[in-house]
Amino acid sequence: MRFIAFANDQGRPVLGVRIGHELVDLTALGLPDTLDALLRLGEAGMQAARDAVARAGTRRSINGLKYLPPVQNPAKAFAIGLNYIDHAAESNFEPPKFPVVFQRYPSSWVGHEEPLLRPKVSTQFDYEAELVAVIGKGGRYIPKEKALDHVAGYSLFNDSSIRDYQLRTNQWTLGKNFDASGSFGPEFVTADELPAGAGGLQLSCRLNGETLQHANTRHMIFDVATLVSVCSEAMTLQPGDIIITGTPSGVGMARKPPVWMKAGDVCEVEIEGIGVLRNPIVDEA
Repeated sequence: MRFIAFANDQGRPVLGVRIGHELVDLTALGLPDTLDALLRLGEAGMQAARDAVARAGTRRSINGLKYLPPVQNPAKAFAIGLNYIDHAAESNFEPPKFPVVFQRYPSSWVGHEEPLLRPKVSTQFDYEAELVAVIGKGGRYIPKEKALDHVAGYSLFNDSSIRDYQLRTNQWTLGKNFDASGSFGPEFVTADELPAGAGGLQLSCRLNGETLQHANTRHMIFDVATLVSVCSEAMTLQPGDIIITGTPSGVGMARKPPVWMKAGDVCEVEIEGIGVLRNPIVDEA
């Protein structure tokens, strides 16, 4: 299934399932209004969604939706750095022997088609195309061989970075968490619709139609199962937690001359089988 979170005319969250160019409104059928709440119901929630889609008599067009990020309030949002060898090399780092983990906060991302804000304090606004794994079943000390059983599905992320702030210190939190600087969406795709671990999928980033990143998820240094297992060693994972799995080479910082996003640009992240996440760039007022 392909879930879309959006806001209704009153600005309230609604959860739907896309069928082609139409949408089944799950919330109107009595199901939760967010994917967060649905995931907390476990397999019973997913079965209720499947049953609701099967019996739905009416659908609405997906045109004109105000998209929200698929997960509204994850308890934890792990972000992974330097998870492709070529990106580590272009960033002048050795490939990591253990996942590089930092946090992104929900205030730092927006939904599909919403503007990304280039902050007034920097012009070094960079793009990063990434796969997101969404936890469906919680747990601690999850073994790698069982880790994918805990992943409900996948989405897309633009882990846009304010590079001068990111690189002022040895940890990256500030430069990765400017308000509305990243994006998440447009859909949450259940794991059964994709290869195991979302492996072997083409990933790309386009800026104003020009492809600047192109790779395959099979080239991640640490695959999804490894990331789930490692993160669960430190913290109990909960339904709705997300893991933003890292970006490949081709980022703007590494180009000569550097390529920075600016007002008027449009950035697109695409992963085979998942979709396209598109956002215009505007300057912070």
